[in-house]
Amino acid sequence: MELSSRPGHDRPVRSVDELMELLHTCRGAWDTPDRSGDPVDLHDHALQTAHLLRRSHPADKELQLAGLVHDLGHLLHPGDDAGHADTAARAVRPLLGARVSRLVRLHVPAKRYLAAVEPDRTLSPQSALTLRAQGGVMGPAEAAAFGRDPLAEDAVILRQADDAGKVVGLDVGVMEDWRPVLEIVAEYVK
Repeated sequence: MELSSRPGHDRPVRSVDELMELLHTCRGAWDTPDRSGDPVDLHDHALQTAHLLRRSHPADKELQLAGLVHDLGHLLHPGDDAGHADTAARAVRPLLGARVSRLVRLHVPAKRYLAAVEPDRTLSPQSALTLRAQGGVMGPAEAAAFGRDPLAEDAVILRQADDAGKVVGLDVGVMEDWRPVLEIVAEYVK
């Protein structure tokens, strides 16, 4: 497990214990190496995003877990704004399955899509900055193609929770609260 908790690793996460270790390592880790990005660390952001999804979609455990793990790529490859979603998706796929992985991968295209279909939508300063590095606002053809993806609606829901889950000091529980949900989904994926 020691290798998996170090930044820069590309090894898939294979156990709930290993994933929990990574999630705990997110405390004090930020979306930007110089801490100039979002106002909460990756740990609090993960908890807030998952909590919002639990409240809005209580039966969809995979969507909730996608919210919990969607930004692990920032921990695994600090500074890789363009590739962090793909990094996280690859890391969690063996343990949490194809749908969670795909939702994680789609949370960046969902931002680009929302920027196209809701141009007046406000992004955090960091999200607005990284939008350019992640391909910018989708054009009409790309947005239409994204909208036809079977997971597009869920990816947009994840993105909206991602955008809202950046509140300093918000108490939404502790990381260990998510262990049973991770165990249920991991067992189902086996």
